[in-house]
Amino acid sequence: MIQVEQALSIIAENSTKMPIEKILVHKALGYVLAETVYSPIDMPPFRQSAMDGYAFIHGEKHQYDVVSSSQAGDHANIKLKENEAVRIFTGAFVPDDADTVVMQEHVLANKDSILIASMPKQFTNVRAKGEQIKKEEVVFEANTLITPAAIGFLACLGITEITVYKKPKVAILVTGNELVKPGKKLPKGKIYESNSVMLQAALQTIGIKKIKSYKVKDNLKATKKALKNILEKNDIILISGGISVGDYDFVKEALLANDVDELFYKINQKPGKPMFFGRKKDSLVFALPGNPASSLTNFYVYVYPAIKNRMGFAEIHLPKLMRKLNSEITNSTGKTLFLKALYDETHVNVLDSQSSAMLNTFAIANSLLIVPNDTENLKKGALVTLLPID
Repeated sequence: MIQVEQALSIIAENSTKMPIEKILVHKALGYVLAETVYSPIDMPPFRQSAMDGYAFIHGEKHQYDVVSSSQAGDHANIKLKENEAVRIFTGAFVPDDADTVVMQEHVLANKDSILIASMPKQFTNVRAKGEQIKKEEVVFEANTLITPAAIGFLACLGITEITVYKKPKVAILVTGNELVKPGKKLPKGKIYESNSVMLQAALQTIGIKKIKSYKVKDNLKATKKALKNILEKNDIILISGGISVGDYDFVKEALLANDVDELFYKINQKPGKPMFFGRKKDSLVFALPGNPASSLTNFYVYVYPAIKNRMGFAEIHLPKLMRKLNSEITNSTGKTLFLKALYDETHVNVLDSQSSAMLNTFAIANSLLIVPNDTENLKKGALVTLLPID
């Protein structure tokens, strides 16, 4: 059995980046850049009006003759004199001679001339060429997550294809003869299976879409066969249950029979102690406890950073927050505790129902409060470390 920090270190060492691929920008949402992107153009590529109004050469005059117009998409070679102005619209090309645009609301206009009622400062409402970004400047560094805004920015620079890390294919294998699919009649002695849908939802929050779920009976032969097939086709394998030491727990034996290298088994923590982490080639295997709260806790602490590392994220772990404790905590277990909690701007409350089998508290929690294994008592008002999960 190893400590939490040892487990995290081993996972980080073995979570290699996924291969890279080129992908169309409009399909890149949720992917992470594998290479730095540079701008192929100045943006804007020309001096641009920021308002509907009139472009002119700034000076002492307030009255100007309107000699032409410029709308978005035009590029007329207009020459202006000091007493002349051009009717102009937002996004339109500003004539080379003009240096200022006055808003139309600040102008008294007739058919052929304008009187500026409120004179703007020189250069007002003119977007300079390359104001947003200049040619060859960095658009995004490698390891940047592609968001909707990032897609828009890349598109406005004319970039249609980028290089990203592939997203891992993830399989979830559920064990347990006692489990019944939700929606079916619940016989005596059975419970509804929730871990697969819970883990799928957690995976989707970090951008994983290629997820397949499997169910296997609690016997060694079936478990070995199921794992053989899953290991060949997936980059991350999450197994729910069957990893403890009961008479019907066959997962560890089946993994070793499929040549999965055991990197650690069991972590000195509560909940979530009976967890297996292994590797076969570049495929990572997490055998999670069957109890739902334990399974989700270990997902956030261990699986989440491993997947984010494989996807190419620069920051892979959940951020840590510090808050003042609203009640006393006693830890007589010698284990690291992960407690479901609710925090606000200043304080944190430990929630009731901390059992590893219960999700009712987890469903309203917004954090996991960490109590180190060597800490026996935390007094009210003590600063504690949280992992936000909201």
